[in-house]
Amino acid sequence: MNPVAIHNSNILAIEDDPVLGAYLHEELQRGGFQVTWCRNGLEGLEVAARQLFDVVLMDILLPGLNGLDALAQLRKRSATPVILMSALGAEADRISGFQRGADDYLPKPFSMAELQVRIEAILRRVALERRHQPQQAQAASGELQYDEALCDVRLDGRLAGLTPSEYRLLDILNRNLDEVLSKPFLYQQVLQRGYSRHDRSLDMHVSQIRRKLKGIGYHERQVRTVWGKGYVLSASEVE
Repeated sequence: MNPVAIHNSNILAIEDDPVLGAYLHEELQRGGFQVTWCRNGLEGLEVAARQLFDVVLMDILLPGLNGLDALAQLRKRSATPVILMSALGAEADRISGFQRGADDYLPKPFSMAELQVRIEAILRRVALERRHQPQQAQAASGELQYDEALCDVRLDGRLAGLTPSEYRLLDILNRNLDEVLSKPFLYQQVLQRGYSRHDRSLDMHVSQIRRKLKGIGYHERQVRTVWGKGYVLSASEVE
């Protein structure tokens, strides 16, 4: 990661634990980030409304407004990448986080090295997307239009409401139509980390993409699971 890019990156950490919050603030600043630390969800939303951030780190178990509800409110006005942090290990909690628009999920306890790697991966993706935003072409009626500036797709003017991670996944599948892409490949290209069979992040993103495309009435192609191989964007089932 370019040190200059890190130095110019603003991180909002929303964590009520005073020990962990102070540790995140100190270590991330030592790593070259500009860090703002908030102790609860309401305070975090207020700060996010006044200042632009490159990444938001959000604990789930926050006093008052919990992290999931705070994330849902943030997503109404901002596409800033969000990494959820939580000691909650249930799959339902991870699913709920992705449904509300999280880009990544980091279970506690975690190492500072892993957190920094995930932050830097998100910053690299955002930087690449900003450099390679093409002119938007006019889409024909009934055709799915990819909008890189918004990190979303639209059908006849209706936005699907994809998160940046969901958009990247759908976009790379679209660039490789009818070709089965393996989970290890997609983890590396979309999430920029190695694949683990216990990591359900990609599956959850796929589930949300399917739901959101259906929500805007798009049925021409679907993200299909090819068991034992990976995923494909196609108009028909792939053997």
